[in-house]
Amino acid sequence: VVVSKAAMIVNQLSKKEASRRALMQSPQIVAAVVRTMQSTSDLDTARCTTSILHNLSHHREGLLSIFKSGGIPALVRMLSSPVESVLFYAITTLHNLLLYQEGAKMAVRLADGLQKMVPLLNKNNPKFLAITTDCLQLLAYGNQESKLIILANGGPQALVQIMRSYNYEKLLWTTSRVLKVLSVCPSNKPAIVEAGGMQALGKHLTSSSPRLVQNCLWTLRNLSDVATKQEGLDGVLKILVNQLSSDDVNVLTCATGTLSNLTCNNSKNKTLVTQSNGVEALIHTILRAGDKEDITEPAVCALRHLTSRHPEAEMAQNSVRLNYGIPAIVKLLNQPNQWPLVKATIGLIRNLALCPANHAPLQEAAVIPRLVQLLVKAHQDAQRHVAAGTQQPYTDGVKMEEIVEGCTGALHILARDPMNRMEIFRLNTIPLFVQLLYSPVENIQRVAAGVLCELAQDKEAADAIDAEGASAPLMELLHSRNEGTATYAAAVLFRISEDKNPDYRKRVSVELTNSLFKHDPAAWEAVSI
Repeated sequence: VVVSKAAMIVNQLSKKEASRRALMQSPQIVAAVVRTMQSTSDLDTARCTTSILHNLSHHREGLLSIFKSGGIPALVRMLSSPVESVLFYAITTLHNLLLYQEGAKMAVRLADGLQKMVPLLNKNNPKFLAITTDCLQLLAYGNQESKLIILANGGPQALVQIMRSYNYEKLLWTTSRVLKVLSVCPSNKPAIVEAGGMQALGKHLTSSSPRLVQNCLWTLRNLSDVATKQEGLDGVLKILVNQLSSDDVNVLTCATGTLSNLTCNNSKNKTLVTQSNGVEALIHTILRAGDKEDITEPAVCALRHLTSRHPEAEMAQNSVRLNYGIPAIVKLLNQPNQWPLVKATIGLIRNLALCPANHAPLQEAAVIPRLVQLLVKAHQDAQRHVAAGTQQPYTDGVKMEEIVEGCTGALHILARDPMNRMEIFRLNTIPLFVQLLYSPVENIQRVAAGVLCELAQDKEAADAIDAEGASAPLMELLHSRNEGTATYAAAVLFRISEDKNPDYRKRVSVELTNSLFKHDPAAWEAVSI
């Protein structure tokens, strides 16, 4: 009873400025309050003592005295209290300590504060939840172990549930901040996505609170690379396409990055974005972005995805041309653009070339000389390392062999057009393509054989291929495990041999038959007879 009365008196004193100052300056009293708080079984005493610490925590001096008196482990213990007011005082005091007291974060972690805080996310008082989520953000930011503890205690599911259930802006903002911090953690990402995080965050993209929208956008972008198989994102995708008209660099960076990831290997998403005028919006974004590669690279990647392997891919390929995108896209091949952007652009150009109507505008934009120039440069760089016996380095995360493969693959598709074939041939590319047949990289062999296959349709080019000594490597490639490579090699050899003497043609014919039937001995026997 005495302790209870004393606690009530000190609580009254802590509410007045002058007496509060005196209390803060008395370590013995603060220590006694902390001791009483954690040893009492009386609910009123618990409420009074947490209230005292809460009142002291509004001053730096008070925070220091609580910290020095071992107040943090004691307050963490109070987070198990069944009394709402005790919980509120305890979490608010801890929040003030985390914000302003040096060493508090470490002390809360050591006292297993996170394990106590995460279950509190199931409470239903929005103001209490806003403070609790802010504590989680302060503890998780820059601390991997804390992120994993939040995960182990079911944090992602509870946080997503809050985003789904409430409309109190401050709570949504603090919760989205925690999710943003967790969204860069490889272990938390799939848990947030599986809990329906993409859909819950997408719900707030049209909020009138710019800070909430910004957090949701960044979090969506961070999560999007593990969300490519998620259903129910149609609304999010449409909003992201609309966001591309923003003038805010952060909004554009997030919207393009998320669209790029969500359209990767997902036919349904590609079709939806294409049908939602995504191609037009992405081209306008590229035109407005100038030299901001954080925007142009994901925008180009998204266009590359939209122009390939889905029912509306052809519509997307045409749409790029109809929205005057081709000259701007070809311009991105110019250095000093970074290699990741150049690589993505080469892939997009290859896809655009699949549409015959794009050949003339691509040629007018002088894409062929630029691709050949890049191919020669990348090949020389790659060869230099082969000659020196050094490991092929990555330049900004891109290997030069990837550029060689990309350029050759794009030229292969462009060479389907007779005018383009002529231009590629005139640029004296055949010696290089023949050299690439010897590449140790299977995909480079395939695209090199592919482009030679197109060029060999013209007699002059076929003769040049033959004169370059292509027959030997092509004969080898007939036995390639890659069916595409073997087929291209066979076609080139066939075209080269058309006006050769009968002996040569017979040798090629035997070699072709031999290789084409190698997987079917019975068929080979039948032909031999």
